[in-house]
Amino acid sequence: MPLKIVRNDISKVKADAIVNSANKNPICGGGAEYHIYNAAGYDDLLKARELVGPLKVAQVAVTPAFALDAKYIIHTVGPKWKGGDSGEALALANCYRGALDKAQQLGCQSIAFPLISSGVFKFPKDSALKIALDAIGEFLQTNEMDVMLVVFDRKAFEVSEELSNDIQAFIDDNYVQDKYSAVHSYVVNRRWSDENERVYAIQELGDSSEFVDEEDSADECERLCMNEVRKPLACAMSKKSVESGRSLEDILVDPGETFCAKLFRLIHEKNQDDVEVYKRANLDRKHFSKIRSNVNYKPTKKTALALAIALHLDMDETTDLLARAELALSPSNRGDLIVKYFIERQKYDIWEINSMLFKFGQPTLGA
Repeated sequence: MPLKIVRNDISKVKADAIVNSANKNPICGGGAEYHIYNAAGYDDLLKARELVGPLKVAQVAVTPAFALDAKYIIHTVGPKWKGGDSGEALALANCYRGALDKAQQLGCQSIAFPLISSGVFKFPKDSALKIALDAIGEFLQTNEMDVMLVVFDRKAFEVSEELSNDIQAFIDDNYVQDKYSAVHSYVVNRRWSDENERVYAIQELGDSSEFVDEEDSADECERLCMNEVRKPLACAMSKKSVESGRSLEDILVDPGETFCAKLFRLIHEKNQDDVEVYKRANLDRKHFSKIRSNVNYKPTKKTALALAIALHLDMDETTDLLARAELALSPSNRGDLIVKYFIERQKYDIWEINSMLFKFGQPTLGA
């Protein structure tokens, strides 16, 4: 679990190290810090913090975790937002780097961060998030550690409004269940006068009308909806539908590459190595070793998509890789549509993709 965004109270998270966005002076502030002090044991933690003394911005210090489900609390002072021209971005990045380096020195295998400076210090949340993901991602490219970015309330998890609106528009334009609802709303539930008095009308969004029996009207709406799902599959299958001169036995003898065979051929062809691929896919070494050692490995969709993102595959390549694991992108799944949005625009930053998936309440990729 290299990097995972979770919604929780950070004082209730289990990790080797819990990061506290601290005050410069040894006092307890509000927000996440207040929860940490209360859960750890207010008096004990305050005494330990007093022994540390004042801290400068981006400086880190360590205290015991006391009653928290952790070994250490790493305290770091985030910068206050002053408009963005006073070195706030660099200082905030150094908070994450310093805490990660300290956790590594302590032998920690896991660490949990709040979104530092995004509360009373007024750092814009979309900027704070990008800085956090960049700093953590940079660390994970050369180090192994499970990292959690913990937010208390999904409403407080803000991303670029322009990007968020663009993705929402993309979902609205492509979401097949919405199309089904639109078609269904055109079902005219009144009887037309004819000799059998059993003919109903479904008027589609175009100029034509199709007449169906009452009991078939729901089936017709389903057909119109599922046509949207079947189009990509039909196109893919049509390419292999004519196997002239080959018997079924011949076809089954050579069924094509497995997911793993295809994956590792792609890695080789793109001149990548395993380490950079699994790190860009937000997977840990143990998980990737399992994939490497099992030729019949069947990934989950989020793992397969993470690897497609890591390899910078286009939509056709992604569809092919998923198919080899008996998986597919669905036009009725908002998470799939978000991933498709980024792939079609050749944006392969898994941290940005995961932040948007989290924003829209969808499972994140990789870890």
